[in-house]
Amino acid sequence: MTVLAGAPSTVFAAPVERAATEPPELRGLRRDGVRLLVGTPDGITHTTFARLDRHLRAGDVLVVNTSATIPGQLDGARSGEPVVVHVANRLADGTRVVELRTAPDAGAPVLDGVAGEVVELAMGGRVELLAAYPHPGSAPGGHGNRLWRGCVHVAGRVGSYLARHGRPISYGHLPRRYPIERYQTIFAVTPGSAEMPSAGRPFSAELLTRLVAAGIVIAPITLHTGVSSQEAYEAPQEEWFEVSPQTAAQVNAARTAGGRVIAVGTTATRALESAARPDGTVEPRSGWTDLVIAPDRLPRTVRGLITGWHDPQASHLLLVEAVAGAELTQRAYDDALAEGYLWHEFGDSCLLLPEILTVERAKSAT
Repeated sequence: MTVLAGAPSTVFAAPVERAATEPPELRGLRRDGVRLLVGTPDGITHTTFARLDRHLRAGDVLVVNTSATIPGQLDGARSGEPVVVHVANRLADGTRVVELRTAPDAGAPVLDGVAGEVVELAMGGRVELLAAYPHPGSAPGGHGNRLWRGCVHVAGRVGSYLARHGRPISYGHLPRRYPIERYQTIFAVTPGSAEMPSAGRPFSAELLTRLVAAGIVIAPITLHTGVSSQEAYEAPQEEWFEVSPQTAAQVNAARTAGGRVIAVGTTATRALESAARPDGTVEPRSGWTDLVIAPDRLPRTVRGLITGWHDPQASHLLLVEAVAGAELTQRAYDDALAEGYLWHEFGDSCLLLPEILTVERAKSAT
């Protein structure tokens, strides 16, 4: 696996008992009824996501991801034994990123796959493991590979097959399965994400209307997410993104007028920063990005972040620290743990609005 150059400085114990095990709607809440922690240099505020508009101002830009979640989890068999197959990003040559996980709940990676192996799927489908992805690496224990470049052999289009036989990718923290509709955000337009860009999930139509009426700009990007089950300190894999000319113009105009560019999620951050010039202006761009936002590569454009809560040692947490700063991130996580916030894709949210970059941080960003 590809390993991060550094580790997050935020220290906390993963709150396993605070995992959100069902969508908020099944807990008696609206989508925008989840809790929201707002962190600024002035302190921490606890509120609900429905009141997000009270913490933004006219001229701010919210950058949102329009990628829709695909049902990329399948049941398979290896030599007659059950296995869970995750079918993720479509690569340029038509192959797919594939991950094998333990049955029945995908609770752990399967690391003993070999090139040339064929995994059987429903209705005569099969997945052939071609080569370790992105390259052969050392898995925990010193052997094996977690991700593969694979060829999915099915009758008809792979997307149609997944729609018939697949389900949303999930892991052991969920006690049961939920339909794909529960994994779509209000912004979802273009199918392609292996897992939900979950920072956008709490937005409702009513909240979006209030934001627009208050003069807050909604700027769309697209980034198709890969599987999020990285091992500790594992770098994020390459992902396909697009920043349109319209979004680039909206972001640049807002920056010129003094508005804050706030990314809705780590995916929106990665996409926008992949299109950012050294001076922080954004140009239209699309393609594959391997950019890792971290304290040694600070954001050039993004000045605030809406996100969920990430596990310790995760690459996503490095990105949060790069945007918000290590001190504000630590304070936010300390308060979230003390106040019982819920983790994972159906959990609670935070809005981090750090102070203006110091001269030293601004120089590092360029």
